[in-house]
Amino acid sequence: MKGTRPEQAVLSRDTDMSKTDETRAVIETMVDGLNDHRIADIGEFFSETFSWRGNRGCGTKTGLREFQDNWQKPFQAAFSDKVCIDEARLYMGEWAAAFGRQEATHAGTFMGIAPTGKRVEIRYMDFWKVEGGKIVDNWVMVDFPHVLAQLGRDVFDGQGWEAFDTGARTPPAP
Repeated sequence: MKGTRPEQAVLSRDTDMSKTDETRAVIETMVDGLNDHRIADIGEFFSETFSWRGNRGCGTKTGLREFQDNWQKPFQAAFSDKVCIDEARLYMGEWAAAFGRQEATHAGTFMGIAPTGKRVEIRYMDFWKVEGGKIVDNWVMVDFPHVLAQLGRDVFDGQGWEAFDTGARTPPAP
C-alpha cells in the first residue's frame, strides 16, 4: 500500500485491561439470558442507549427498546426452541467477541418464507463493548444467506463463490 496507512484499532486501542473479568461476567450472564429467551428484563445486560449494528438484512438498532422490538421479538417469533452456542469467546479489557451458532426451529415467517418447521443453524459473530457493567455497543454478523439456503432460498442464485472451494463444482464460465 502506497502512502499513509489508515489508523488501526482506534476503538480498542485504549481499553482498560483491568476490566476483563467484569466484561467476561457480563457476556457470560447475557448469553445465559438470551438462552432463557429473556426480553423484558434484558436491560440487566444492555445499556438503555446501546447501539446494535448488524449486517445487511439485520439492520441497526439504537437503544434497548428498539433492540427488543425490532430484533429480539421478531427473531424469536421466526425461530423457536432457540439455543445459542458460542464456539469461541475472546476477552480483552472492556471488549469481548464470540462466534458460534444458534440452533432453532423455523416456526414463524422469516424473510417472506412461511414457517417450515425445519431445524436450522444460524451462524453469527458478535463484538461487544462493556462499560459500567453493561453492553454499550454490539457489532453483529448473522449469516442469513446460510439460514435462507436451509429454507430453500439461494440468495446468490447459484453464483456463490463456494464454486471456487476445493472439491466444488467447476466455476461458471465468464
